[in-house]
Amino acid sequence: MSTMPLHTEFDSIEALGAALRQGKVSALELADSALDAIQAQSGLNAFLHVDAELTRAQARAADDLLGQGRGGSLTGIPIAHKDVFVTRGWRTTAASKMLADYTSPFDATVVSLLEQAGAVSLGKLNCDEFAMGSGNENSAFGPARNPWDADAVPGGSSGGSAAAVAAGLVMAATGTDTGGSVRQPAALCGVSGIKPTYGTVSRFGMVAFGSSLDQAGPLARHARDLLELLDPISAFDQRDATSLPDCDGAANQSGRVRAQFDAAVAAQQEGGAKPLQGLRIGVPAEFFNEGLSPEVAQAVESALQTYESLGARRVEISLPRTKLSIPAYYVIAPAEASSNLSRYDGVRYGHRTASYGDLADMTSRSRAEGFGPEVLRRILVGTYVLCHGYYDAYYLQAQRIRRLIAQDFQQAFADHCDVIMGPVTPSVAKRIGENRDDPTADWLADVYTLGVSLAGLPAMSIPCGFSSSAKPLPIGLQLIGDYFREGQLLAIADRFQQATDWHQRKPEQQ
Repeated sequence: MSTMPLHTEFDSIEALGAALRQGKVSALELADSALDAIQAQSGLNAFLHVDAELTRAQARAADDLLGQGRGGSLTGIPIAHKDVFVTRGWRTTAASKMLADYTSPFDATVVSLLEQAGAVSLGKLNCDEFAMGSGNENSAFGPARNPWDADAVPGGSSGGSAAAVAAGLVMAATGTDTGGSVRQPAALCGVSGIKPTYGTVSRFGMVAFGSSLDQAGPLARHARDLLELLDPISAFDQRDATSLPDCDGAANQSGRVRAQFDAAVAAQQEGGAKPLQGLRIGVPAEFFNEGLSPEVAQAVESALQTYESLGARRVEISLPRTKLSIPAYYVIAPAEASSNLSRYDGVRYGHRTASYGDLADMTSRSRAEGFGPEVLRRILVGTYVLCHGYYDAYYLQAQRIRRLIAQDFQQAFADHCDVIMGPVTPSVAKRIGENRDDPTADWLADVYTLGVSLAGLPAMSIPCGFSSSAKPLPIGLQLIGDYFREGQLLAIADRFQQATDWHQRKPEQQ
């Protein structure tokens, strides 16, 4: 018996939206079938909290709008949210024991904007605890599993989001990217995901990890579906001190990304058989080193050749400080995490130990019990590098390296290329528990994504191949753009997906 929900019969959000507006299917029917599928595929552990009545209430509201002829592009579309976006009704745990029973009195801006656009939420998605991890193995509620191989990780920290999209449980999902946490799971699960320019999407209501790095972004099967979510959530928010009112002269508001996408597509159409004529693709030599799996290298090379057949020109470039992104990131991010997570002290909200002596003992015990090993590890590292006597030696130096990394990217865009392409990860998804004895091994796997996050640039992952293993696992291609070029990136990705079918391939039900 099939457990695939009704929305999987449609190739895109656009097609499903048209069917909803024409009355061929209702939002409530879509919601009910998706809820059934989530239950049937609960073994993936993609969802942390589902509330059928909350979902059905949103679906009924969407149907009311559709019945009045007022439905928009997302009205009735089933999505879900990574469990670091606070939500009314659904619990917000950040996949941590520390927040196991927390329910927010307000919605995150991203959640609110998508609800206003008519999207129907199916619940909250699994992730690494406080978004700290690369495999979703750090969740206090157990790892999400890769739909292509249940013994493999789905990537992290947005592993539940990528797994839910790949398994067909949702049309799209929200995620967050601090050092690659949208792009990496998208690559390992064979879906598409984009991290926009830092500051273009509000962080208000997002459980903070690294405040100068965290950025929300959607995951979906292909680039055009990403556009449908990214455009409405890209907007200035005065409640977020890091939100940008302007994006290179254009107001940061809904419509900006779509207008840029439409303009890029129109320009491509003028190229005829060579729609990407004139596009310069920068290929960093540092992305193709001894640590890169031959299978990943071959898939990326094949994707680059496809782009060349569409008229693009390959340009060899250098990002000389690529390797320095790992030590720089793993000083800056833990330092910011140490500061952000100091609010979880057992006093106001969150986990409180049952037995303690004084206030200091209560705080110490509550944090030791509430946080998992990876979170504690990063808090300790972050606290150390912020200590008097070490701040200048570590944190300040890391920030200087961060500026140099950003300059490398800017020089490449200014002098050599329009977009940068390369691998997302050095290898395909590892087995669950594979690096259990070496907790920092996963840090090295972020080498191709961290520099982008440190620079605050937009970047995305799209499927470009599979491994040759007994259970073939997906491989992703990374596209990196200049600041505020999200629409252009999506159009370039869309052109590739018109010429290939990697994004259309779906895993068998586990």
